[in-house]
Amino acid sequence: MNARPMMNEAQETEITEGPEEQGAGEESVVTRHPMADRAENLRIIEAMLFAASEPLAIEAFNEFLPAGTDVAALLEDLSANYANRGVNIVQVAGRYSLRTAPDMGSLLRREKTEQKRLTKAALETLAIVAYHQPVTRAEIEDVRGVAISKGTLDNLLEIGWVKMRGRRKTPGRPVTYGTTESFLSHFGLNELTDLPGLQELKAAGLLDGNLPPGFDVPMPRLTDQLTAEEDPLDGTEQLPLEMPLEMHLEEEPQPAPAEAAQEPPEA
Repeated sequence: MNARPMMNEAQETEITEGPEEQGAGEESVVTRHPMADRAENLRIIEAMLFAASEPLAIEAFNEFLPAGTDVAALLEDLSANYANRGVNIVQVAGRYSLRTAPDMGSLLRREKTEQKRLTKAALETLAIVAYHQPVTRAEIEDVRGVAISKGTLDNLLEIGWVKMRGRRKTPGRPVTYGTTESFLSHFGLNELTDLPGLQELKAAGLLDGNLPPGFDVPMPRLTDQLTAEEDPLDGTEQLPLEMPLEMHLEEEPQPAPAEAAQEPPEA
């Protein structure tokens, strides 16, 4: 039996690499399959669309793709691939962007209540309406000492804390305002008599300690029924409240021009 000579790893490596040394000086050329390049370009476009904060133009893709790449064709193929997915590739003003599929919008929509902070003028107006109701706009301005800014009453009406009660039986028939049940519910009041009185307001620091003699907090009316000084609403109150109503007065007939005095006949 012939004994096989023992060889170490270095010798085995030399024997194994021996035939390859013949072509060591020749450079090997590896050709990449065209479909591999196309798949890589699609991945680049997809990544750019996902990371973009605004729609991208075709020129933006050319900066990251090899020269001569048909970006429009790639975008068309990618759009078809995304057609039945949760997000679609859409074209907006000639640019491309990823958008939620239209049929997914209703599932992702979330309604959120927007909280608005009332201005100081609105809080003052609300307090005047609560304590002095029924009260007109002119009476509110008289108590505050300044004119109500545009939209103050409209905001209180929109919130639902103030309502139009009727019309005052005075010239111009101004609208009278009062509070609603939503006002009582929001502030935890059972009825209007639960509004804080003079001593409570002073204790809370909401009134100055040095009040003029005879100052008192008015007691609001406890009923929503119209008073003897109010008429029912006539249905024209849907007009903008801050827009002054135009007075349509008949034009007074203009006096006819005086006829020219006739010159006395010549003698």
